[in-house]
Amino acid sequence: MRPAPTVLHLDMDAFFAAAEQAAKPSLRGKPVVVGGLGPRGVVATASYEARRFGIHSAMPMAQARRLAPNAAYLVPRFALYRTVSEQVMELLGRLSPLVEPLSLDEAFVDLEAGGSAADAASARATGERLRRDIRAVTGLTGSVGLAGSKMLAKIASEQAKPDGLVLIEPGTERELLGPMTVRTLPGVGPATGEHLRRAGMTTIADLTEAGEDELVRLVGKAHGTSLYRMASGHDDRPVVAERETKSVSVEDTFDVDLHDRVRVRTEVERLAERCVRRLRESGHSGRTIVLKVRRYDFSTLTRSETLRGPTDDPGVVREAAGRLLESLDTTGGVRLLGVGVTGLTDYTQEDLFAQAAADAEAAGATDAVDEPDPVVVPGEPEPRSDADAVAVADEVAERHWPAGHDVRHAEFGAGWVQGSGVGRVTVRFEEPTSAVPGRVRTFRTDDPDLELSEPLPLVAVPPDEEPGPGAPG
Repeated sequence: MRPAPTVLHLDMDAFFAAAEQAAKPSLRGKPVVVGGLGPRGVVATASYEARRFGIHSAMPMAQARRLAPNAAYLVPRFALYRTVSEQVMELLGRLSPLVEPLSLDEAFVDLEAGGSAADAASARATGERLRRDIRAVTGLTGSVGLAGSKMLAKIASEQAKPDGLVLIEPGTERELLGPMTVRTLPGVGPATGEHLRRAGMTTIADLTEAGEDELVRLVGKAHGTSLYRMASGHDDRPVVAERETKSVSVEDTFDVDLHDRVRVRTEVERLAERCVRRLRESGHSGRTIVLKVRRYDFSTLTRSETLRGPTDDPGVVREAAGRLLESLDTTGGVRLLGVGVTGLTDYTQEDLFAQAAADAEAAGATDAVDEPDPVVVPGEPEPRSDADAVAVADEVAERHWPAGHDVRHAEFGAGWVQGSGVGRVTVRFEEPTSAVPGRVRTFRTDDPDLELSEPLPLVAVPPDEEPGPGAPG
């Protein structure tokens, strides 16, 4: 525990939904829900306006639509979110060399390590300046928590939401934590929370009153000791600048259960290829191949195979995933498939197994051609290859115009997709900097003048930052 509140936790407010509202003037102040729009899609983020209807993250999208049928339902635009996240992380990096990202919109910062703060007053000033800078650079708001530990800083940022700052003075931890529910503490999930409730402990004050010995008796030595320390406000975990990657995985949920064994095998092979691309992008290879299958009855089966050495060879991963699939019964139908690689290292074992697979691929009549990843909708299957295009023409037509994604028309300029179907796509033509909501027009889905485009910046670039007339483009 530090004597000064120099651990900062930043959590962007309703990040995905807020970014969509900033990009679309017509949605500002209105309920916006971002997530998978298929029958099995789930909510990724809901704006604060949507949360008033009871919508929250991880809720089935079908339930969200029942609660707020008139809200805007949009497909995630991860290219935009990553760009904004990079801007935010750059601002955090100016405060300290020790920045620990937890996700695209959340991070811890060690202000003491960067010389940004040494006491409560300087920490508060730094936090307020950070919030102003984030709004100026991204147009979005973030909530800041400041405390002497990571646990308390995260609790403080939750109390600060939305668009606020809360500082917990060292020495006030137990008084603050006492009335809070035990679920506030890291590591206390539904099962542990219920176990403690049956023992008569529902608040953090109940845990400290019970004492360490009683908690050890209830939940075991390691967990009980840790629980008592956290309940007492003690958390010595450091801010770690680099978090080690432990696994790489990809998965898809399908709108309709897959029954055809050949189709299931094809999907597994496709996922294996995507997993290897992600593995290589991260600069890793791995020894253990994992296959995840969720069946029609929601039962989930996981199988793994450990190779003789680490690999990033697509043929090896594909064949291993195929062997794992052969050991599973999928006759009742499959609703989700996933392929992952664990046991990561930063080198590749050049063994005979990998070489044999590579040789077999090279001997094929046609070389495999890597294709760019299509737009993926969480909770929906991906667009299929060209060979399947005719059979799923309607599905692909819908997928080409995801709701909320950016488009550009040769005549009308930049806009975004409000919806599509029955061979038509409806577009609202407006930009993040538009003063008023834009006009709406409908086009054929195959209109040659309409195309998907990259997201526009949420905040206009100041004139002095734009290239001059003679500057290189």
